[in-house]
Amino acid sequence: MDGLTKTLPLLKELRILIVDDSAVVRSVLSKELLRSGVQVTQAENGQQALDIALRKEFDLIITDVEMPCMNGIELCRRLKSDPRTQQIPIVILSSLDSEEDIRKGFLAGASTYITKAQAKESLIETIETVLQKTTFQRGRLILVVDDSSTVRTLVEKGLKEVGFEVVKAENGRAALEILKNERPDLILSDIDMPEMNGEEFCKAVHSDPLLATIPFVVLSANNDRPIMRRMLQIGADSYLVKPFNIDQLVITVEKLLSDKLLLLYKEKERLETEQRLILASITSLCCALEARDAYTRGHSEAVASIATRIAAGMGMSREETDLVMLGGKLHDLGKIGVVDSVLLKPGKLSDEEFAIIKRHPVIGADILRPVPSLAKILPIVLYHHERIDGKGYPEGLKGDRIPLWARITAVGDTYHALTSDRPYRAGMDREKALQIIESASGTQLCPDCVEIFLKMELWAGESGDTVSDRTGGPSDEEPIALPDAAAAPARK
Repeated sequence: MDGLTKTLPLLKELRILIVDDSAVVRSVLSKELLRSGVQVTQAENGQQALDIALRKEFDLIITDVEMPCMNGIELCRRLKSDPRTQQIPIVILSSLDSEEDIRKGFLAGASTYITKAQAKESLIETIETVLQKTTFQRGRLILVVDDSSTVRTLVEKGLKEVGFEVVKAENGRAALEILKNERPDLILSDIDMPEMNGEEFCKAVHSDPLLATIPFVVLSANNDRPIMRRMLQIGADSYLVKPFNIDQLVITVEKLLSDKLLLLYKEKERLETEQRLILASITSLCCALEARDAYTRGHSEAVASIATRIAAGMGMSREETDLVMLGGKLHDLGKIGVVDSVLLKPGKLSDEEFAIIKRHPVIGADILRPVPSLAKILPIVLYHHERIDGKGYPEGLKGDRIPLWARITAVGDTYHALTSDRPYRAGMDREKALQIIESASGTQLCPDCVEIFLKMELWAGESGDTVSDRTGGPSDEEPIALPDAAAAPARK
């Protein structure tokens, strides 16, 4: 059974019930699965397994066929007929491999069937495939639209047995009401229904850009070929003629959703590749920017680090904090379009020079805007110099109209600017900078973001590990209006 360990890391923390009247088989399977971190429970016959499965939760059950008290086929039937256990995937593992035995296993509701001779090489791969499929199906919502309550009930039962969630409607109009609040992963619809038939419903779904990508399957007693072609022409993805086999329906649903998922994965891969290439180019631009002025070196990394910690302190998800980090790194990208005579000027800026500096958020956003995968961080780049009192730039946004991620970044940007050395002044000490940050709360900076930042600095200060220590280094050369700023534009 050495082949069992090839891909075991994917199985960690799973709960698997092994059912076999052979103590040797149970021992060998359990030993290999336990080695991977799987939680294994054993049963020596179907009746014992059923009792255990009704008391404990399992992610998967592996069962032999021929056993005393209750065989594997009957166990499978019992598990699939009980709402408490019907969604547990079952792998039948047996020395019997006749077509009739395999057919019985699938009819009883097994997810797959492999022989003990095949197990050495393919059991783990089989388990992974079954679990991936089950995980994919679990929680997927199917909208069933049919004026027959009998059909709705039968379809619901068949879909729920394999892990799908189901919502039902008796006609197209009722289904459209459901679609106002629910976003199903697939729609199953009859054609001949009162109030709004399936053809009208299909047209309505495909006329809405938010719904048009949902796979649409027609269920109809009408097997007239022109009608089939008509439904496919207006957007249906498949057509099943009543009376249909419920297994045929489930397989059709699984296939359509799997194809949709594959397309989504391919699109995700394409966007990730695009983002990597674009980011490589943008990184080169940032390096070129830093090469122009030693005092910009490290600023964006420092601001990104502070902003990410504030976002985490607000309870944001890993995905959100990663985006805040990326936005922080790119927030000053637009300075690549500011001339050296302004960017590197070692003193106060004139109004005209300040106007040039104020263009850099727009320039940065314009550079990133053609990249769809970077759309979420555009507000950081564009609005990190807006102020809560509406006196910022480029648009003079006020209060909560400023996107939260931009408000977070503004705190990190301001703090690092205050504590960084410049050719025309030394950086402030930590305490003075924190006092200025606190005094800017509610006017220049977001109070909520400042509060999180100050708490973060307090904890860090007590431990001797301040933000300054972690993110220290020179800052950028960008004008900033502090609470005590003079009328003329000041340098950071």
